[in-house]
Amino acid sequence: MMNHDRQPLYMQIQDYFKEQIAAQELKANDKIPSEKELMEQFGVSRITVANALVQLAKEGWIYRIPGRGSFVSENASARAARADAALSNQPDERMHAEYPHLSNDLPAGLQQRGEGRNSRTICLIIPTIGDFFALRLISGINEVLKKAGYYLYIAVSNNSIETEKDLIRECLASGTSGLIIFPCDAETYNEEILSLKMSNYPFVLIDRYLAGVDTNFVYTDGLHGARLALNYLWDLGHRDIAICSDSPLPTITVSDRINGYLEALKEHGAMINSAMILTDFQVDYSAINESHPLYRFIWNRMATAYITLNARLGVYISNIAKQIGLKVPEDISILTFDDPSSGYDEFGTYTHISQSEHRMGMEAANILVNLLKNGEKPAKYSKVVLQPEIVVRSSTGVPYMQV
Repeated sequence: MMNHDRQPLYMQIQDYFKEQIAAQELKANDKIPSEKELMEQFGVSRITVANALVQLAKEGWIYRIPGRGSFVSENASARAARADAALSNQPDERMHAEYPHLSNDLPAGLQQRGEGRNSRTICLIIPTIGDFFALRLISGINEVLKKAGYYLYIAVSNNSIETEKDLIRECLASGTSGLIIFPCDAETYNEEILSLKMSNYPFVLIDRYLAGVDTNFVYTDGLHGARLALNYLWDLGHRDIAICSDSPLPTITVSDRINGYLEALKEHGAMINSAMILTDFQVDYSAINESHPLYRFIWNRMATAYITLNARLGVYISNIAKQIGLKVPEDISILTFDDPSSGYDEFGTYTHISQSEHRMGMEAANILVNLLKNGEKPAKYSKVVLQPEIVVRSSTGVPYMQV
């Protein structure tokens, strides 16, 4: 049995299946348990299980049949035999092969993960990793960094600007080669990010940019995404279309999307109804509160369609609708930014605006790798704006009045 003490949980799940295949406990075309079963078996979150399955599929250990599940690949046994042979030849080198730059003189918080000064470590600072958007973003970043010989360290700011500042300082103190920063929601700019710019430290912003500040960034055009969403629902016949955000702070991402929504309404000659712009609230996702303004809004059937600025809020609105007795999409339509589903072990049900987050991660990592390769400040900053796409599924339909 492999020693898992220093491995992330998703890697432990991967190794479990690799060991099962190597021991012939699982054979070609055997079915892998579902995500829900694996969550219960390992006591982990759904995102951890999905990450493990995605990586196993990428490496060729398993394959997926939509609607039926995941199965052991035909060549998985041969792959296991090759892996065992490689490990038997170098039994004490496995950790060093995965973390070649591990040293003993690192700060305590980073030493156990293998980072150190000049260690070819890149740090991603991100508000949360609790959704599939983050998982796909990280996957794209890691794909590029791994090929370039860099190790990815993930630091979670919990959407706190003070934590974000501390993490930037800690990463710099530990000798991190470069940073990819997903800025948290805040009313003011993080001065530590501005300091990075002034000192020409290699970093890339991802998912958003700082208005009026020249930096390297990669994000998806939120203004165009909101226009796509509004126009699609309008074409279905909806006129009372609400746009919802659970972030009370006026971030550039929220502003761009609301501006796109407003522009699309104006293009259709529609009056702007400020009651349909739902942004001044926060949500406790652990429970449905019947006294919450959002609950009352849905209960009173103020809108026939909802555009949510994140996937989690779309699922939450769907749950409120279900509790009230409304059906999706027969009674209300829901269109989310980003896909709430894993995209791996299930069929997605939500019509959504795809931000191509895997590609976004790859683009950001490529910019940073090129910065580090060139070793000096480029003549101009790299600014990549991706174009969103609408993915139509089963959470949207014609308004109930027209059925």
